[in-house]
Amino acid sequence: MWILVVVLLVALMIPITAILVDSPLGRSFARRLEGGDGVEGGAGGTGGGAAVRRLERRVEVLETDLEDLNRSIAGMREELQFVQRLLEDPRKKKPGS
Repeated sequence: MWILVVVLLVALMIPITAILVDSPLGRSFARRLEGGDGVEGGAGGTGGGAAVRRLERRVEVLETDLEDLNRSIAGMREELQFVQRLLEDPRKKKPGS
């Protein structure tokens, strides 16, 4: 009985993990983890150079997040236009035709 529970638990965790990793939140978390490793690895150089690299990395992350947000906003705008077209009164268009 316990083997069945473990198999079902593992089988359910695979798609849940895939969804979380593929989500914007998972990608953002991965970028932050990747950025944390890069900052530690680059800290051995000069203080000014490391600070500039950190700032460059932060700007890259912000630009990526901004692009993600712009794509999301564009999608929401298209969805809103679609819903507005669905909700328009069909009688308004018929007299003009």
